[in-house]
Amino acid sequence: MAMPWSFFRKTRNVKADGVFVQCDGCQETVPRKDVEANMSVCPRCGYHHRIGALKRIEITLDEGTFEEHFGGIEAVDPLGFVGKRSYAQRIADARERTGLKDAAVAGTGKVLGAELVIACTDFGFLMGSMGSALGEKITRAIELATERRLPVIIFSGSGGGARMDEGMLSLMQMAKTSAAIARHNLERLLYISVITNPTYAGVAASFASLGDVIMAEPRAQTGFTGPRVIEQTMKVELPAHFQESEFMLEHGQIDMIVERQHMREAIRKLIDYCTPADGGS
Repeated sequence: MAMPWSFFRKTRNVKADGVFVQCDGCQETVPRKDVEANMSVCPRCGYHHRIGALKRIEITLDEGTFEEHFGGIEAVDPLGFVGKRSYAQRIADARERTGLKDAAVAGTGKVLGAELVIACTDFGFLMGSMGSALGEKITRAIELATERRLPVIIFSGSGGGARMDEGMLSLMQMAKTSAAIARHNLERLLYISVITNPTYAGVAASFASLGDVIMAEPRAQTGFTGPRVIEQTMKVELPAHFQESEFMLEHGQIDMIVERQHMREAIRKLIDYCTPADGGS
């Protein structure tokens, strides 16, 4: 039986090149300005459109508090990989399209006055896939939080999993980021993971699933392998809305679903509830 939706639900970043945008949730035509004014959430149905890492940081942190760290880390082509198009050319195109050096941005800032370390992956850069540069940025962000005894929050929106163009160098980032989180945890410091649409494969199987608290935006798709692959491999019919955040919450895979406009308040409350008065010592 054909699935009623694809591996990655068709969606798009909200662009500024038209007066209207078609919502991927309700399929209605909505004024672009209304969607953008609502943090790229459809004002009619509440569908959360994808946003880039820089926009995510802008709407999450207190104005003027973000300081980027590790901005010089960028993707390279260690294997000289060539498929239909060379990896080097794909990296160059992604940089030109997004203005980023790789699929993650990390730094320090404040949320409603609470200081923290933040990292965000960006689906627009090679589907937010995890290569050596992304893994290094995430690891260093966690280590910075450990060093400064700060909570760390990571927004994951990675549909491409580990970046096979880099072979084992990409896969080892799963262990490296997980080890950094383990050290952070040993110091009794808070790690909040936020799942956005989509979060799959190597990212879902490593740092995205290791939060002390795992939050998700509404209808965010997450899992190790997408529903289409599962259906074709296992020859099974999957439930409606399989792997969307509401399904994952019902089955105990995440802790809470938070709408984008309430994310800042939720983060601040979690920091207050989960951080000891002595700062975690």
